Amino acid sequence: MTFFRNLMAAMLVAQVGGLGTAQAAGSLDELLQQVRNTRAAEQTANVEREEEFKAKANERARLMKEALAKRQAFEAKSKQLSAKYDANDKEINQLTELLAQREGNLGELFGVTRQVAGDVASALSNSMIGVSYPDREQFLLKIAGTKALPSIKELERLWFEMTREMTESGRVVKLTAKVALPDGTAKEAETVRVGPFIAMSNGAYMLYQPTMRQFSVLPRQPAGDFVPAAHRLQAAASGYVNAGVDPSRGVLLALSVERPTLVERIHKGEFVGYIIIAVGAIGALLALLQFIYLIVVRIRVRKQLKDLDHPKPNNPIGRVLLAFKGSPDKIQEEAEVAELRLSEAVLREVPPLERFQSFLRLAVAAGPLLGLIGTVIGMIITFQSITESGSSDPKLMATGIGQAMIATVLGLGIAIPLLFINAALTTLSRGVVQILDEQSAGLLAESIEKRNRG
Repeated sequence: MTFFRNLMAAMLVAQVGGLGTAQAAGSLDELLQQVRNTRAAEQTANVEREEEFKAKANERARLMKEALAKRQAFEAKSKQLSAKYDANDKEINQLTELLAQREGNLGELFGVTRQVAGDVASALSNSMIGVSYPDREQFLLKIAGTKALPSIKELERLWFEMTREMTESGRVVKLTAKVALPDGTAKEAETVRVGPFIAMSNGAYMLYQPTMRQFSVLPRQPAGDFVPAAHRLQAAASGYVNAGVDPSRGVLLALSVERPTLVERIHKGEFVGYIIIAVGAIGALLALLQFIYLIVVRIRVRKQLKDLDHPKPNNPIGRVLLAFKGSPDKIQEEAEVAELRLSEAVLREVPPLERFQSFLRLAVAAGPLLGLIGTVIGMIITFQSITESGSSDPKLMATGIGQAMIATVLGLGIAIPLLFINAALTTLSRGVVQILDEQSAGLLAESIEKRNRG
């Protein structure tokens, strides 16, 4: 059957190839030989394909066997790992329960530790000691915010930071720190720190800025001996030196610097305050002039009292004596006429002795009234600020109330001193007038006695 199939195929090839192929074959023997050769080649090819198929089948069988072996190995390893996982999970649960049992009250202890760390961090963040130890705040915040149990090392450092803060609170330290100047620039400067209370550089007191971790020079330094004390403290190398310390760690220092000076307080009184001061200054100047005049008059009067026989025109007693004894005919006059002449001479001396006292009395009375005017103006400003803002904010009301109080204080401030000054001048002038009255009465009595004897 194979032969006939090959023969038919050869014939078909011969038909398709045409006459040229038939002629090339030459004869049927040649055609048969070609068929045989073709058949042999096909058999060889089939044998080769069968061997290749068998080889591939064997290879696939080997690969399948290896895959099955690997699968079995992985399944065994998976079972082993699963068993190990179950064992580890069981052990973890047992250890967790054991940890919970052994913690006991330590959970509450660590909660207190975190709370203490938070409180200490908030307190130490505002302490100027942090300039020397910038990393401690971050550590304390880490302890305060952690959810894990702190280690022994961390607990020891927490205790160490608290102890170091207490120790540094009692020390005076020189260090180089960043200092912000009033003009906005910053530079590194030598700084003296007295615990966490106060710091100074180049004799100037400074405040601590915790957010910037630097010092800032106060725009206005404290008055009095504070600045020289700062210079002395910076220059000291050992021993004891008097220095100012702010127990509130800068709060009182800032408030004292913000406190207005006398000139600033007067300026807040505005025009009413200036009027009151002008009235007081004029009254004080006139009182000073009159005081000097009365002192000189009293000195001259005392000298004149020691020598009444030689009157001088540079004092009231001398002028009264000269006016009475200037004419010899006055001794012969009637007592009434002589008394009138003496009264006239005394009255002529009284105005210079009592001058400016009426103005001082007016200033004493006008001072509180002017202060009352300033008070009313200040209250008007206060109510106006409340109306404009729609709220009773104390900061908005402070300007008007301050003006009202300052005007009142200024009015009383000139009235009370001028009242005492006027009383002193009145006493001095009345003393001189009293002497004039006594001497004039003595002169009148002497003239009457002489007339009666005559």
